[in-house]
Amino acid sequence: MTTIHELEEANTKIAKEYVNEVFETVITRNPFECEFHQAVKEIFDSLVPVFAKHPKYMEHSILERIVEPERVITFRVPWVDDHGKVQVNRGFRVQYNSAIGPYKGGIRFHSSVNASIIKFLGFEQIFKNSLTGQPIGGGKGGADFDPKGKSDGEIMRFTQSFMTELYRYIGPDIDVPAGDIGVGAREIGYMFGQYKRIRGGFEAGILTGKGLGYGGSLARTEATGYGTVYFVEEMLKDKGLRFKGSTVIVSGSGNVSIYAMEKAIQLGAKVVACSDSGGYVYDPNGLNLDTVKRLKEIERKRICDYVNEHSEALYFEGCTGIWSIPCDIALPCATQNEIDEASAKILVANGVKAVGEGANMPSTLEAIDVFLNSQVLFGPAKAANAGGVAVSSLEMAQNSMRLSWTFEEVDEKLQQIMTNIYRNSVKASEEYGYPGNLVVGANIAGFLRVADAMIAHGVI
Repeated sequence: MTTIHELEEANTKIAKEYVNEVFETVITRNPFECEFHQAVKEIFDSLVPVFAKHPKYMEHSILERIVEPERVITFRVPWVDDHGKVQVNRGFRVQYNSAIGPYKGGIRFHSSVNASIIKFLGFEQIFKNSLTGQPIGGGKGGADFDPKGKSDGEIMRFTQSFMTELYRYIGPDIDVPAGDIGVGAREIGYMFGQYKRIRGGFEAGILTGKGLGYGGSLARTEATGYGTVYFVEEMLKDKGLRFKGSTVIVSGSGNVSIYAMEKAIQLGAKVVACSDSGGYVYDPNGLNLDTVKRLKEIERKRICDYVNEHSEALYFEGCTGIWSIPCDIALPCATQNEIDEASAKILVANGVKAVGEGANMPSTLEAIDVFLNSQVLFGPAKAANAGGVAVSSLEMAQNSMRLSWTFEEVDEKLQQIMTNIYRNSVKASEEYGYPGNLVVGANIAGFLRVADAMIAHGVI
């Protein structure tokens, strides 16, 4: 007679074979797309217990369908620089999955942007958006355009050209882009203006992250950074820990980083280091956030200029060394794969208690294993940094109703969403045999909502 344990082992073996087979197909169909492969493998491995327990998801070929974008758009972006020379960049929009709502995801302007990066971001966005509990599907876009060193006129001409092509594929009930790396309030404003000019009407709901004067939401600027800290605070509270009195490192110095630092400081933490693409600054007395904000948000300078105003601060070239600074809490908020296995081991050796991912996939798979095996509290990106897209969805709701909520109202909703994401991730991790593993828990919780909707819709 087959025992329950033997049956479970047999089901797990079948599920693993299924996952591995689909993953091999992904690699074959998408050669050389390393970032995309990494994102897919991290999620696929987490879903084995789901398929072992619920074979219906294999029977409906959910993995084969969910990993294939519903639509991939690539287009030419010609523009004229300040010297009158025509430049050409490549634009992307990946509309990945609309099972639970219109495509939703940021636009990234960075020289590293390619199909692999946009697909990894869009794939992650499916599950992140699902976790928020909001009615939004997954998508992502961008261009291999670097805004650094460009004049306002060049930025405007590029973004107008970008939107001249993108406008054909977006809309309040189709696809609602937002900002990401290299795309802030200025870029969103130019794109919104061009969309309005082409369409001949004011459709507030076609972009989020807009200025407050033309349909934006209070607390949207702060949302991703604040949300990351709210999520980590929930992790800490469950272990009797807190931000108050803790030493914190935050990589990056853009929007997510600045507001993660702001909320951590409000909760009583001492943030001692941050970075940009050139290097990092360490201030043992705690960073002066007003200085960082002025340098990065207003003067658009490099973080190295911080030491000119604070004599006890030190600046170091290169970014990886920031993880060698002893801390209680690490918040990687810069870019993908910024914490590798070696950096993770240094953080653990220096006594880090919690890591919360404010950026998208900032830790390599090997680094994540180090944190989990060392019992470090780990908040994965698709859960910890979902606050930005959550408030983007709230901005969409306000646009649909033609009203505005107060900062306090939006912030309260954000805190509740982040708490729910944490609780649902914990619950899923326990239900499927990985208690405390929020990587598995978040992936499963996000997957189930989308997969059930896909089954309900039939084979489309």
